[in-house]
Amino acid sequence: MDCNSSENKATLVFATNNAHKLEEVRAIIGDRFEIKSLDDIGCHDDIPETADTLQGNALQKARYIKDKFGYDCFADDTGLICSALNGEPGVRSARYANDNNHEHDSEANMKLLLKNLSDKNDRSAYFMTVIALIYQGQTYTFNGVVNGVISHEKHGDGGFGYDPIFVPEGYDKTFAELGNEIKNTISHRARAVAKLDEFLKSC
Repeated sequence: MDCNSSENKATLVFATNNAHKLEEVRAIIGDRFEIKSLDDIGCHDDIPETADTLQGNALQKARYIKDKFGYDCFADDTGLICSALNGEPGVRSARYANDNNHEHDSEANMKLLLKNLSDKNDRSAYFMTVIALIYQGQTYTFNGVVNGVISHEKHGDGGFGYDPIFVPEGYDKTFAELGNEIKNTISHRARAVAKLDEFLKSC
């Protein structure tokens, strides 16, 4: 079936209300699809993210939206994996500093990570994003990875999450310093969304 066979632009729901993520994804996919947020479809639920893997969480969120609202949709989960910390914060990245109450506090997360790495020589890390897509009755997953290192302190005001302390491989600035134009071509999410985009173009 042609992805864009209808006269109207096809709709996909991105299971997020994170404005930064929406901006990144819409910039990559362009105007071939109408990308709606959870707020756009009136979803204000606290969607469970109880899996112990990034892929599991992404699938859980996508299936929740498909089952309850009926839209073709995709969801993502992202983790920052640090070699010296046995893979932490990993699947707990968004709630690293507040795991008990599930609050997302980027400042607290960065502060804790820098503290936990303070006596480590190995500061290598990588970001991984997993996207789960439910489209025309089928389920697909796409991964994106970017390697780098954790800086010793925050640099830059752009981006979100751990961007001010993550320096991607091949650069000497953090994601927060590089800006969206560069980040949207090299980031973990950009790479996963590019695979999603290629799939949507080919179907």
